[in-house]
Amino acid sequence: MQKWVKIFNDYIHQLETVDAAHDVTHVRRVAASAAKFAKIENGNLNIILPAAWLHDCVIVAKNSKQRAMASRLSAQHAEKLLLQWNYPTQNLSEIKHAIAAHSYSANITPTTLEAKIIQDADRIDSIGAIGIARMMMVGGKLDCSLYHECDPFCNNREPNDRQWSIDHFYSKLLKLNHGFHTQAAQIEAQLRHDYMLNFLKQLETEIN
Repeated sequence: MQKWVKIFNDYIHQLETVDAAHDVTHVRRVAASAAKFAKIENGNLNIILPAAWLHDCVIVAKNSKQRAMASRLSAQHAEKLLLQWNYPTQNLSEIKHAIAAHSYSANITPTTLEAKIIQDADRIDSIGAIGIARMMMVGGKLDCSLYHECDPFCNNREPNDRQWSIDHFYSKLLKLNHGFHTQAAQIEAQLRHDYMLNFLKQLETEIN
């Protein structure tokens, strides 16, 4: 697979970064997590590696109306790329499904082990220290304020992460730890979830 990883890596590096949280380093982390989970869960790397490396090969900005279509567009484009590169075709449908199902906003249920691993690998990058850092990057890009002055932790209001960055914990990040499929990801997710809770506890101490 090393030959293919080099091809995938070279391609990803020449893509323009539209979304600050979905850059080359995000793709590399997802690919690494997917490979780690695949080894533990006995997933098929011939499906998992191309799906992981190409899961964001079509980038749609976070505030775009097309955002929910991003993973489907990536799946379609990945198929074209793999055919162009003469990648073995027997697993193309499974690769496309794994890419299409990875996205939180797409709301597609993964039906194969490999698709579950790709979704887990992508979502694990949304939580913990790296998840907080990515959240802040996106919030800055969208010109969000850091937190609501009167109710920073959404105790008495609905979260609005298009206006306040910290609200993203409550609209998405703190909900993710119950949605992981594989045991390997569940263990890692709980550690990262606890880290985020501790971060919010410390933040509350500092701003109060």
